[in-house]
Amino acid sequence: MAMPTAVNGQITDSVTQSNVQVLGNAPAVAMGNLYQGTAQALSNSAHNATSNQQNVNVTGSAVTTKCVATLIGDAATKK
Repeated sequence: MAMPTAVNGQITDSVTQSNVQVLGNAPAVAMGNLYQGTAQALSNSAHNATSNQQNVNVTGSAVTTKCVATLIGDAATKK
């Protein structure tokens, strides 16, 4: 029990136990926050990689279309 004070001993004990519980839970909460932040960063990087790949595919399609149009245009003028 806590040292004698003007406050009821049961109240000081309950506050002390609550504080101990918060301190005991702190490492688990910190690790949960770390895991959540890491998962968010990894999902953002996966999304960015997918978006970049889609943009490269669109650019590749445009280049292919332009090259085919140029080849067809050259072949049509030589006839």
